[in-house]
Amino acid sequence: MIIITGTATARADSFEALLQASLDHVQRSRGEDGCISHSVQIDAEDPLTLVFFERWRDMAAVQLHFLQPGSGEFMDAIKAFSARPGTLDLYEASPINR
Repeated sequence: MIIITGTATARADSFEALLQASLDHVQRSRGEDGCISHSVQIDAEDPLTLVFFERWRDMAAVQLHFLQPGSGEFMDAIKAFSARPGTLDLYEASPINR
């Protein structure tokens, strides 16, 4: 499984636009093959920062996700509405069965 975490911090005048673009992206991504979960939250310590958490079946699904036109449009929205560059980290993980 691939886990992706990320952040995007909006300018005060563009928070609602970035939030809507994020929600649209999350909804679209959830329907993609290989998406286990995809979510966005507002950071409790910095309400202009959005935090993303995604789980994907494998790297092939992630690569296909990044090739989708909607992913490119979302990256354009982050650039347009953010106060500073966002973060994006990918991890390979496997569940621990107890």
